Amino acid sequence: MWVNSIRIQQPALVIFLVIFGFHQGLGQTVPSISPLDTLPPYIRQVTEFGQRADWSHDGQRILFLEKTFGDVFEVEVATGTIRPMTHHFFHEGFVRALYLANGDILLSGAPTFDAKDPWRSRDQKNAELWVLKSDLSGPPTPLGVHCKEGPAASRKKMKIAWAFGPAISVAEIKYENGVPKLVEKKPIVVSQDLPSPVKGWGMETQNFRPPHDEELIFYAFGEYIKTEAEVMGINLKNKTIINYSQREDRYDEPEGTFPDGQHILVESNRHRPDFRGMQGYLTLDIYKLTLDGSGDMRRITYFNDNPNYKASNPVVSDDGRYMAFQYAHTQDAAGMGRGILVLDFEAMDKATKK
Repeated sequence: MWVNSIRIQQPALVIFLVIFGFHQGLGQTVPSISPLDTLPPYIRQVTEFGQRADWSHDGQRILFLEKTFGDVFEVEVATGTIRPMTHHFFHEGFVRALYLANGDILLSGAPTFDAKDPWRSRDQKNAELWVLKSDLSGPPTPLGVHCKEGPAASRKKMKIAWAFGPAISVAEIKYENGVPKLVEKKPIVVSQDLPSPVKGWGMETQNFRPPHDEELIFYAFGEYIKTEAEVMGINLKNKTIINYSQREDRYDEPEGTFPDGQHILVESNRHRPDFRGMQGYLTLDIYKLTLDGSGDMRRITYFNDNPNYKASNPVVSDDGRYMAFQYAHTQDAAGMGRGILVLDFEAMDKATKK
């Protein structure tokens, strides 16, 4: 586990901290005990580092990033065995890694990195999409497009979506002589298409909605006025747009979609009304949102009950049984994680119904 160590010289202060166990979090005095020390029986930690998990199609492995601009790893859930996926070639670090329908890996990362100005490598002007073959037989192949934050990859088809500038586009990945390339590329929505009340929406893709992949779930946020973040969907056939979260005063960011397409996991701060709009990424926990337009949400994790911690970036296994997610410190940058955990929905339902 990653920790920030502080050497304290005064013995009396050490004794005070040991006895009372208090420290500051978001301006409040709160117990310093980590949520990892009091995990419910239906949650277990599978790695002590890492972020942005993605389930393998068979549910046996989890793909994840070491850190932002780091290497990509894969952990075997049953044994905890971790293997590197990007050690066999030189690179400048990645910001996303997703399994494609054929088992290959979709990567996002910039071809250059400057440690003095690291966040430029996460910017859409520099981050590019690549395909890494599952047999790790060589370096990844660039697809020739730039991507704003995370792309979306279908779990059933070789189809991806990504945002760049004011638009979201979709395309198919085809292989010619074993080399992947994008075909049938086309924009499907631009920010001006989105409904009021926010003008100047920013967008980020999230998931093709199962089971038919006929709708793309995406994240829309008040890019210029910083007041809200919403879960939205666009029908890929008739271009109808729906706001599923319907809370303009809250931060609701879509993440993993359930395989039946009826619910989606959401990073939200609805439990912390004191942090409004885009400040919400500081105080996240994970919720389950019904995708029927009602805005009905159920809270799943309680890491932010201690204001020094948050839970984020959840994804659902293809059988709908498990959720992989990450924990972080409240003040960590958006998307940063300090370890991967797995929640068993069936065990949770049994435990919470007692």
